[in-house]
Amino acid sequence: MPESALRAPVTAYPHPTAARRPVDWRSHAACVGLPDAAVFARRPKDALPALRACAGCPVPRYCLEAVAPRESWFDGVCGGRLWRNGKEARIPDALAAEAGLPASPVPYPSPHPSPSPYPEELS
Repeated sequence: MPESALRAPVTAYPHPTAARRPVDWRSHAACVGLPDAAVFARRPKDALPALRACAGCPVPRYCLEAVAPRESWFDGVCGGRLWRNGKEARIPDALAAEAGLPASPVPYPSPHPSPSPYPEELS
């Protein structure tokens, strides 16, 4: 590797998806200005203000890309979902309906699907 590459500032090597992401995407996030207690809440009831904000957020995809909740064991609200230790936490339907939240988003597919406890029927 050339020595000049070792001295190059970090900004000389942008993130591979930086071209697709608006530079100021965080300023467009609906959660700007919300208290940290709502954004980093672990309980569904405490996270309702952030979840409501996410419902109308224009940049949830960028949020999920930047935070990477599964890889970082994130606790809080990101991309319209509540996360605990990097796993998506379920919002009780009654609480979601009471708060006026949209229907729960489709959960992410599991990278390791568990085998079915029922054997497939032979035809």
